[in-house]
Order: sequence, then C-alpha cells, then structure tokens
Amino acid sequence: MAAIELEGLTKRFGDVVAVDGLDLTVEEGEIFGFLGPNGAGKSTTIDILLDFIRPTGGTATVLGYDAQSEGLAVRNRIGVLPDAYHVYDRLTGRQHVEFAIEMKGVDEDPDALLERVRVADAADRKAGGYSKGMRQRLILAMALVGDPELLILDEPSTGLDPNGAREMREIIRAENDRGTTVFFSSHIMEQVEAVCDRVAIIDDGHLVAVDTIDGLRDATEVGETLYVYVSALDDSVLERVRTLEGVGTAAIDDGRLRVTVDGVSKFAVLHAIDEITAVQDFSVVESSLEDLFVRYTNDRQEVEA
Repeated sequence: MAAIELEGLTKRFGDVVAVDGLDLTVEEGEIFGFLGPNGAGKSTTIDILLDFIRPTGGTATVLGYDAQSEGLAVRNRIGVLPDAYHVYDRLTGRQHVEFAIEMKGVDEDPDALLERVRVADAADRKAGGYSKGMRQRLILAMALVGDPELLILDEPSTGLDPNGAREMREIIRAENDRGTTVFFSSHIMEQVEAVCDRVAIIDDGHLVAVDTIDGLRDATEVGETLYVYVSALDDSVLERVRTLEGVGTAAIDDGRLRVTVDGVSKFAVLHAIDEITAVQDFSVVESSLEDLFVRYTNDRQEVEA
C-alpha cells in the first residue's frame, strides 16, 4: 500500500492554479523529498493531504484513506511538523507533549518522546527559553505522539544552524528506521540530499521530475563536472574545448578547466581534451541536488517560453 497517492490533484484559487493535475506516489518506508520554488504548490499539496483545504479536482489518498472523506482516520495515523509553528513560551517542553498526548487520546510517556528528539534534559524548562533547534525538535516530539505511520515535515530545517540541521536529520533517519514513512518538504537542498531516498520536484503546480537523486543526475547532462589540470591553458584552448562533442559548458576556474559532461562518458571528454593540451590531472564532482533542481525548473520554463 502506498503511503501517499495523488491522482490528477488540482487546486484553483479563482484564476490561479496552485496545483495542476499532480500524480505522485510515495511508498511506505521511504524518506521522500518534496521540492519546489516558492509558490510551486508544495504547501497547497500538504494542506490538501491534511484536509485543511479541499481540492478542485483529483484525489489524495493517505495510508489507504481518502484525505477528504476520511480525514479523521488520516489524522489519527500521521504526525505533522508544520512550517512556522509556534510553541507556547510559558509552557514547559513536557507540558507541550502532555497536551499533544491528551489531544490525541493516547497513553504515552512524554519523557520518552522528549528523549527521542533529544530535549529530555530541558523537559521542565519553559519553551520560551529554547533555542530554534530545540523548539523544532519539541514540535517534532508532539508530532510523534501516537506512533504515527507517516510523518509530514514542512520545512523542518528552516532557520537551524548546521548542528541543529544535523540533529534533525539524525532524528528523521532514526524514526524512519523505526518504520515510519517520512514526507519531507524543504527549500534546503543539502538537507534533502543528505536524508531522502527519492525526491519529487514541483514547479508552478506541475510535477517536473521524480526519482532518486542518482536517477535525476543520470537523466540530465549536469550529472558530472570535471576539473582538469592541463599543461597549457589560455582562451584559445578554452574555445577549442568548448567545441568538443560531449562538453556542455567549459570555463577556466582557478588555473584549471571546469567542464560539464553532456551525454558522453567523462573519459571520452578527457581524451579529447588531451588531444588539445596534455591532461596532467583531473577530479570529478557530481552535481548537487541544487544543480539538478535549477536545471529541471529552468528546463520547464524554457519549454513553456
């Protein structure tokens, strides 16, 4: 059974189409990244999954339940870390979790939940004195009440310093190891790339790509960048390299060639460069998820133009 299944999901706000015929399946057990620029339709999609708003067309199924007609069954089985959720400054961490336990009608140990998110040592401190990372982890503890089958995390690392972001990644992985599916919306590419099994890229309400990060790399010509040290390098050499088959872009970068490989093997490109100027050394860097994100969203805009 799929954890999330969207079929033809559409949402219009007057003349604005926020989500346009979205088809997407998230399998049980995945950590799934949901990416897109501001205004792409990510938050609208999440709001439909949570039955905060109703779709104009199509269906959204969560853990086998219709997100609209069976919203209560969905909410009883999921945990949510919403974007920009505010804690109550005068309540302690334990009181926050106790409130979530009472609201969900379950019997759980608040201290155990706080331990899972690494704020147990601050359980009796008022949340107003928590750091940004501690507040995020406290909200995640509230989301974990009831042992959810699915976690929906909306921008969980926004505003966190590197240590806070690392802690959040580690907790997400630990919850996934316990069997929880994670649906993870974020603008922070490094966090998504570090933790997700698959990613979907949405742009202007349309799904433009869904795959593993390696799969996205394989489907574009920005999968690898070569940094090549050669015996002689000047503008005339650079222009000749740019004309080679399989070279997407080429530039001089700190005394070396920076070359993106387009549709051929990197060794074929290196051999061709060696015919122009002797190759002394090279290194290969795979494109980041941010590179892929820019490429997929720009490609779509160019096709529409």
